[in-house]
Amino acid sequence: MATCLVVANSLFRPPKPILPHKHHPLQPISSHSLPKSPLNSTFLKPHFSHSDSCRFRLIAPASLGETDASSDEPLPLVGEDSAAFDLGTQNIVSWVYFTIILGVVLFVLDVIWIDNSTGFGKAFIDAVSTLSDSHEIVMLALILIFATVHSGLASFRDMGEKLLGKRAYRVLFAGVSLPLAVSTVVYFINHRYDGVQLWQLQNGPGVHQLVWLSNFISFFFLYPSTFNLLEVAAVDQPKVHLWETGIMRITRHPQGSSHRTLSVPSSILPYCIPVVNSLSFQMVGQVIWCLAHTIWIGNSVAVAASVGLIGHHLFGVWNGDRRLAVRHGEAFEVVKKRTSIIPFAAILDGRQKLPKDYYKEFIRLPYLAITAMTLGAYFLHPVMQAASFRLHW
Repeated sequence: MATCLVVANSLFRPPKPILPHKHHPLQPISSHSLPKSPLNSTFLKPHFSHSDSCRFRLIAPASLGETDASSDEPLPLVGEDSAAFDLGTQNIVSWVYFTIILGVVLFVLDVIWIDNSTGFGKAFIDAVSTLSDSHEIVMLALILIFATVHSGLASFRDMGEKLLGKRAYRVLFAGVSLPLAVSTVVYFINHRYDGVQLWQLQNGPGVHQLVWLSNFISFFFLYPSTFNLLEVAAVDQPKVHLWETGIMRITRHPQGSSHRTLSVPSSILPYCIPVVNSLSFQMVGQVIWCLAHTIWIGNSVAVAASVGLIGHHLFGVWNGDRRLAVRHGEAFEVVKKRTSIIPFAAILDGRQKLPKDYYKEFIRLPYLAITAMTLGAYFLHPVMQAASFRLHW
């Protein structure tokens, strides 16, 4: 609601003052029609204020889902501008802190989890593997464990932040979720060809190009909070943002997490992003990623991984909307009515009006970085696979 008032006050001029009413001769009235008690001086004054005016103009129509069908202009924003990055406002000290924190996280993660001589990662994988000899069952179990912890901590975020503080709760969330995500990703890489082969399409005409393009597009469905790296590392105070521009105009649940991307070893980063980002907003990008990899690999392990991940993100659609409604109230209801879960649905039925220069919402530094990272990940696949194989998980 506060966001709505700020946007409204900046977009609308204050209402014109109420002009004094001209006096006209009064007709005689009977005495019994007068009130028995003296009139209060505020009785005849309109209960109308500047702030009420602004709130009514913006919130009342939007809360009913009304749009101006006769206008091609997009409605005023209620949420935030996605992927905005102003280099001039960046604080070099904050980025130094981010670099130090990233290095410390990677070092600690390697010592306590990844390194087989000191960490607990292999012991964790071995313990889960005792559940079944089936790689499909183990894959689903790893995803279920990660999903339960990740979504559970996200759901208790409001309570946890009140008890521990926003930054401390972010550290707890990352400290628990990150090792589980790495384990799940490494197991998938190492056992992706151990299942029953269901189809073999890798040599088919155009299949490689289709899979490559699908994976490339899926990373452009990253949820905008993913780009807030300083909040990811808790250098800036973490927030639950209500985004409305960019990819959010196409789908309200692209790809990403309400807790943002976590820092992972660069050798397996492109595999980790679809898993680590898995909570409320990742669904569309995750579905694209899963379908592309399942088509390419074509076996039962890939199917099991895709079923588990997509199922988790479908739950996240409901959970994410629920949490945003609690946090942002009426403002989220406005954004919800202007957007859709199914890509392009709100645009096609007229609820979402794209600006004429919509493409400019993607010509921004974060998307340039995503392009470079996605292309680099493609060429670094052998490095990622070799790093995973060395762990023998």
